[in-house]
Amino acid sequence: MAGVIVAVVVAAVVLIFLVRAVRIVPQARAMVVERLGRYHRTLTPGLAIVVPFVDRVRDRIDLREQVVSFPPQPVITEDNLVVGIDTVIYFQVTDPRAATYEIANVIRAIEQLTVTTLRNVIGGLNLEATLTSRDQINGQLRGVLDEATGKWGIRVNRVELKAIDPPRSIQDSMEKQMRAERDRRAAILTAEGVKQSEILRAEGEKQAAILRAEGEREAQILTAEGEAKAIGTVFRAIHEGDADQKLLAYQYLQTLPQIAQGQASKLWIVPSELTGALSGLGGLLGAAPAAPAPAAPAPAGGGGPNGAAPKRPEPVSGELSG
Repeated sequence: MAGVIVAVVVAAVVLIFLVRAVRIVPQARAMVVERLGRYHRTLTPGLAIVVPFVDRVRDRIDLREQVVSFPPQPVITEDNLVVGIDTVIYFQVTDPRAATYEIANVIRAIEQLTVTTLRNVIGGLNLEATLTSRDQINGQLRGVLDEATGKWGIRVNRVELKAIDPPRSIQDSMEKQMRAERDRRAAILTAEGVKQSEILRAEGEKQAAILRAEGEREAQILTAEGEAKAIGTVFRAIHEGDADQKLLAYQYLQTLPQIAQGQASKLWIVPSELTGALSGLGGLLGAAPAAPAPAAPAPAGGGGPNGAAPKRPEPVSGELSG
């Protein structure tokens, strides 16, 4: 009976020994092993064996990149304005031993170092430069933090300013300024649009007037050429047909009403040859021409009264309303 109890006790001790001796480290994790209170080694991912009751395994250390966000911190700019800035830090543990023994609280240390560095950087910039120089501020913060945390076994990969909050009064002034600037740009764009539309409209009217004038000129030229061809055709027909005096008189009388129809024809003259044309027309219609009146004897001296020469009959003229 005693042997059984001893065997059970030994089995339990061996089991406990095995449980405490075997350690399984997950991927992207690390464990620091202390032997009798002193640093002994760092366990890498996989199966590891430690000496129970002699070696002590500390907490697991995450080797992945970590993100920590800090609450807004009041910072005074160069132009004495208080702004609230909150930051985001991306860091990674590169040396588990240094991260365990060189610093007590890594997150707290990074936060305080970020705040002090941020105040030093922002203190040399005014508000406008602070709002427009995020990349420059991020680069300066990352350089200072990476240099300071290197001895802690930590590498700072990125530093980002998540928000920069100026005072409420400054925000109202900035909004008014932006609104005024946008109104000014809108007015300028509207004026430019009106200007361009007026220019295009004037150009269009100019082109239309030019084309209209060219069309009227071409029409007048074509009309004149048509009339010239028509007159030439009539003239050739008359000469080729050897027209007599009667036909010419008839054509002449038909042309007179057309001359009087124009709006610009305010005055037209009946030539002295009209009598001859009427005589020819009468002959054409079969009427006998009237006998000419006997001429009055010429006074002595071969002239008119007072011995002057007789005057020639002048053509009769008349006005026609256009």
